[in-house]
Amino acid sequence: MPMPTLRELLDATTAMHRHLCPRQVLGVRMGLYAGELLGLTLPQQDKRLYTIMETDGCAADGVAMAVNCWVGRRTMRIEDYGKVAATFVDTQTGLALRIVPWPTVRHAARAYAPQADNKWEAQLIGYQLMPAAELFDAREVVLRTPVEQLISRPGRKALCAACGEEIMNEREVRRDGALLCRACASASYYLLVADPALVAAGASQAER
Repeated sequence: MPMPTLRELLDATTAMHRHLCPRQVLGVRMGLYAGELLGLTLPQQDKRLYTIMETDGCAADGVAMAVNCWVGRRTMRIEDYGKVAATFVDTQTGLALRIVPWPTVRHAARAYAPQADNKWEAQLIGYQLMPAAELFDAREVVLRTPVEQLISRPGRKALCAACGEEIMNEREVRRDGALLCRACASASYYLLVADPALVAAGASQAER
């Protein structure tokens, strides 16, 4: 099966995203560059490549389209650092490459699109034309958490001893001999409306 061209991938991400922006172009180019450096044929047809995105924005869609890694397929993970950057892990060899645009790419894009009416258009055009090595800084990295642990083993389930909810993919935490979900084991991102802590906080605000 022939690899899709850059234009075909950009058209595909445009159709999914409803528009094309410079960061989508960066995402697609980043994914293609990862395949080149890792020696992988992309978009992948299996789950060999695992991608960790550092943004949940437009670039993530571009990368996903180029490499065929998706959150729902458990081949993409979001660590939202607010950066157009990604780490690509070959799960067969263990090699991991973090790829990020050089800080100078916005300015450099102008040279590749002198006809552009504005900076945005210059980036949209320039990012498609610039050589990958001029566009991206790629460095080998070691994951603090092994990729096998991030992916986990299939079919593993546990019940939280505190809330009783099911935990998948070995995400439980053991505290004082009890298995807990991460929300119960530490500060969760939400509070139940009936949560005593939330009620107390509301009462405190009302007293001020």
